[in-house]
Amino acid sequence: MNFVFSLLRFAAALGLLSALHAAPGVNCGCSCCKGRPKGEACCCNEPAKAESATEVKRYPLKGVITSVMPDRSALMVKHEEIPGFMRAMTMMFKVDAATLKSAKKGDAVTGMMSRRGDDWILEDVRPAKAK
Repeated sequence: MNFVFSLLRFAAALGLLSALHAAPGVNCGCSCCKGRPKGEACCCNEPAKAESATEVKRYPLKGVITSVMPDRSALMVKHEEIPGFMRAMTMMFKVDAATLKSAKKGDAVTGMMSRRGDDWILEDVRPAKAK
């Protein structure tokens, strides 16, 4: 008899877990699903909204390329201080393919830096104007 109750508790636990991990497009029975038509996607399974460009903080950067790293789609850049945000330092920035192809060690550049997930990104990279 204890075995049967254990089995029922196990089955109930599995049912709860499957409801929590419902497939996209499946009404899992959570409180937000109540009242939704059968088969309508559960809000628990809606894909996360992509970060919009307006939500990404971008900062102007001026620096010198110290290394081109094609295997990482990145440049190592020794940049000036970004007032109110970051001290001067040398960092790795992910860049687009066109920038990577045209970049050369020693080039003075400007661009817009931002953080996306674990990566630092450098966009709108241009040769720095001579003073």
